[in-house]
Order: sequence, then C-alpha cells, then structure tokens
Amino acid sequence: NLVLCYKGIPQTMAALGLEAFLDEAGCKLVFYLHRVARGVSLSTTCLLSGFQAIKLCSSISRWMEVRIRSPKCIVFCCFLCWVLHLVVNIPVASYVTGPINSKNMSMEKVCRYCSSHLSGILFSVTAVIYLFTDGMCLALMLRTSVSMVLVLHRHKQRVQHIRSSSLSPRTSHETRPTHTILILVSMFVSFHALASIFSYWITQMDNPSHWLISISVLVASGFPT
Repeated sequence: NLVLCYKGIPQTMAALGLEAFLDEAGCKLVFYLHRVARGVSLSTTCLLSGFQAIKLCSSISRWMEVRIRSPKCIVFCCFLCWVLHLVVNIPVASYVTGPINSKNMSMEKVCRYCSSHLSGILFSVTAVIYLFTDGMCLALMLRTSVSMVLVLHRHKQRVQHIRSSSLSPRTSHETRPTHTILILVSMFVSFHALASIFSYWITQMDNPSHWLISISVLVASGFPT
C-alpha cells in the first residue's frame, strides 16, 4: 500500500498535468518513503517465503523450526527490515532536489514531478547497495521457492501409490500450492528485475522521455498491485 501510495498517486497527478504540487521537502519525503516501503515489501516477501520453506522442510531441526517460527522472531525480523531500509535509503534525501526546474533540466534527472541530481560517487555507492540488497532478496526468494517445490514434488511421489488406489479423480493437494509458488516467484523476479533495469536505464539518460518514466513506474507497481 505504501509503495502504491507514494509512487502511484504523485505519478498520476503529474500525468494529469499538475505541476510543482510538491515542494523540496515533499519530494524528499515521497521518494524516501517510497524507497523504504519498496525495500521492506521486498524483504518481508522473502521472509514469508523463507518461513514457509522452513515449515515444509523436515530436514531442518525441530529446535530451529520452533525458534524461527516463534512470533518474537518474526516480529524481530520485520523490525530489522524496517531499520535496515530506513538507514540504507538515507542518501535518497540528499540527491532528490525538489520540483523540476525547466531552466536547468539538462543538468538533472527528471522524474516527472520531482528532480534529482546524482554525483558519480554517490550514484556508484547507492547503486551497489541497492543492487546487493535487491539481488540478495531475489536469490533468497528463488532458493526458498525451489526448495518448497521440490519438497512438494517428493511428497507427491511418496503418496502417489495411495492416491492411485483411490477412485476419486481430484487433483492432488500438492498441485495447487506448487502452482501458487511458481506464479508468485515468477511475478516477483520478473517485475523487480524489469523495474531495476528500467531504473538503471533512466539514470543513464540525460533527459529520459515521459513514456519511459511512466512505463518504469507501471512495472515497479506491478508486483505490489
């Protein structure tokens, strides 16, 4: 909800022709909260997948399963996600400069309703941090999803002889969660990978077109939607 609110609403207002409806403080706040919300959404989705994988995988020790699945552990992990992204995204407030300045548009990266000015060193550092955190989340999501699919597939094979003797032709219980996991991870990886590519592409252009920025926002809002 925060991702859609802090990115979709300002972008929609800009698309409707409203200009300079945010001052410099508003631009900094909107961009900062959007980045924080995006990171927390990414991390908590991976945490959810990780907790589900631990629940399904019988190879994990009972002690570890009980400890990790406890409410205190889940709340603590979510709290760490918020703290991590609140700290990591502090540079956003420094490179977002406020409403678009039409007189100096060539010197800034235009974001339809706000603008940003990135120095070489700051851009490199923030790009590495975002690439590392996003890549780690995507890798964790893929790893846990593959583990759950393999566990469900092995379980289906073990009980296949029991179902073969049954007269009921209904679909196995493992099929639906397997499809759900595959759809979720496919959308998760596809949308976030495309959003990262578009974001990097925009930052490398001196004056990106409005349609490219709109497509980037649409892709970035795909998975939260």
